[in-house]
Amino acid sequence: MVRADAIEMLAGSDVGALGPTTWADLGCGSGTFTLALADLLAPGSAIHAMDRDGSALRKIPSAHKRVRISTHRGDFLDHQRWPFADLDGILMANSLHYVADPATFIRACEPRMRSPRRFLIVEYDSDDANRWVPYPVPQTRLAELFAGHQSIRVLRSRPSVFRRAALYAALVTM
Repeated sequence: MVRADAIEMLAGSDVGALGPTTWADLGCGSGTFTLALADLLAPGSAIHAMDRDGSALRKIPSAHKRVRISTHRGDFLDHQRWPFADLDGILMANSLHYVADPATFIRACEPRMRSPRRFLIVEYDSDDANRWVPYPVPQTRLAELFAGHQSIRVLRSRPSVFRRAALYAALVTM
């Protein structure tokens, strides 16, 4: 996916209207969605981009559209070792499907977040697991995973070039 498509997927989240905020992009890869989020955030915001692949992280600039971007090499599943906290939101674009117990993981993220907590999720709308998507997260499962949520709003859906299932983007506010 190119950045313009990623921006379109996240459009309608209205994250820029919140003023300067701090986000984490967990499992950011080379930063396609990191930069898309930066395009949408208010100037003065910050993003912590985390991935295990150091060569992918080196492709991410330290700033974009007056948003600071800090890269962190590590496994986002080890939330105890995150070098950041006081987050206004977490972006998980094609990464939540690597979490074996997503409900427990989401609860573990909450102490690192300010209220209201926001999650931007981009996932395949499918129940079919495979080696690239070991723990699928279809739209129908979001309410179960985000127990106690204030709102779940599906932002976009689009066909995937890799799978028969569509990709969707959702904003969850807790």
